[in-house]
Amino acid sequence: MSRIRAAVVGGSGYIGGELVRLLLQHPAVELAQVTSETYRGKPLAAVHPNLRHLTRLKFVSMEELAPCDVLFLALPHGMAQTRLGALRSLSPRLIDLSSDFRLRDPQLYKTWYGHDHACPELLGAFVYGIPELHREAIASAALVSGAGCLATAAILGLYPLARAGLLSPEQPLVIEAKVGSSAAGNTPSLASHHPERHGVVRSFEPTGHRHTAEIVQELSAGTPLRVHFSATAVELVRGVLVTAHVFLPQPLSEKDVWGLYRQAYRDEPFIRLVKERQGVYRYPEPKILSGTNLCDVGFELDRHSNRLVVLSALDNLVKGGAGNGVQAMNCMLGLDETTGLTFPGLHPI
Repeated sequence: MSRIRAAVVGGSGYIGGELVRLLLQHPAVELAQVTSETYRGKPLAAVHPNLRHLTRLKFVSMEELAPCDVLFLALPHGMAQTRLGALRSLSPRLIDLSSDFRLRDPQLYKTWYGHDHACPELLGAFVYGIPELHREAIASAALVSGAGCLATAAILGLYPLARAGLLSPEQPLVIEAKVGSSAAGNTPSLASHHPERHGVVRSFEPTGHRHTAEIVQELSAGTPLRVHFSATAVELVRGVLVTAHVFLPQPLSEKDVWGLYRQAYRDEPFIRLVKERQGVYRYPEPKILSGTNLCDVGFELDRHSNRLVVLSALDNLVKGGAGNGVQAMNCMLGLDETTGLTFPGLHPI
């Protein structure tokens, strides 16, 4: 069988680099082209030194792109929506990992991003790209969006409860996400300057984070949930840890909660339920997920109230970005979802 020709648009950023790393190792894929306007003509390893001797590819301009079987977009926010017409003509399958097409409602997009969408008629054409929720729709889709890294961790942590009808619009859903520095991308700023970043636990969006809209969209059933979401920068390069406080409408035992999560995720290759009685890794920990497409999910019942604390962790660049996109590609092409994504992580790291 001939290999699938893939191309990456916007391959010089962190998400683009992870896409390249994963696609170069994918047994069913030939990575044909990678674009960067800034680094056009330079070897990929000039920007991504971990790829030395893995490929002879050089960055090309978008104008040099040739038709391919699947096209990944890893462009900064706002660029995909203005170039989609030309890019769609290059491939029958397009996976956009920016935030341009994650929301289905044009008014919701304007509310959270502060401006009108350039092609609002296409928002509903993209399938939200978390395979654990939308596997069948992704399999037959031509257009798939990525999902925000913080949103992915929160959604995967809470989905079994939403599925069971235990998330209620009458009860507030309080979510706090801690995230590493790579989530901000590779453009230097004062916030990423080492003396300013080192040692921080910095609240950067205690309210109003755009990923809130994705969480509401994906977990609500009819009436939108009341999601109160906060984001904090911590001294990690990779990693997200979400802590969600769910106020249950009815008492549940630990056995009940285990049953809900096992039923929802028993066949999911990239979801691990983590809840040990002892040890430093008894709850999800992003550190040991670096480089993997795994999402670890755990929970703890509050013995003194009806509060359930849900914890979920992932690598923001892989399961929260490029790996999730490759998993979606596998679905679209009828491949085993784990193909090219079986790296188990490192310990210690």
